[in-house]
Amino acid sequence: MIHNRKRNRLANYDYSTPGYYFVTICIKGMLEYFGRVQNGKIELNDAGRIVQKCWFDLPNHYNNCELHAFVVMPNHVHGIIEIVGNGLKPFQNKQTNNVRNGLKPFPTYGLSEIMRGFKTFSSKYINQKTKYKFTWQKSFYDHIIRTDDELIRISDYIDKNPLLWKQDKYSIELEKMADH
Repeated sequence: MIHNRKRNRLANYDYSTPGYYFVTICIKGMLEYFGRVQNGKIELNDAGRIVQKCWFDLPNHYNNCELHAFVVMPNHVHGIIEIVGNGLKPFQNKQTNNVRNGLKPFPTYGLSEIMRGFKTFSSKYINQKTKYKFTWQKSFYDHIIRTDDELIRISDYIDKNPLLWKQDKYSIELEKMADH
């Protein structure tokens, strides 16, 4: 029997198109691996700090991405990535103000490639530091942000996510399992 896996991405959409993208990436098995929420604030452990560092390092690997709201939760992350494009004009390095020599532009990476890199980098560093095999869930959830109001609403959701942890469906399911 061949399983037809549900398509995660919007058909016929170019995910390297400049714009804002909301992503959620979960840990395989929804294990609470990155820390815990106490009094509405996330307390990250070593693995959570590695994930946070890898996220904020993405623009150093992918020149066409800028980062916006982001949170590491005990068993998932939420973030907004902006894919920027500038045609044939070389990108300017934000840290050194150096411009790439030559006429070729930097490559424009798509959302899937950026998420692949994030998951690969973070898994590698977590697995080097801990004795347990860390694995992300396959794929990731994405939503194309199309309006300023949507950007504000989703940014607010991300910022308030630790406050909402007790109402999170995965947190509730884990608590129910722990009670039995």
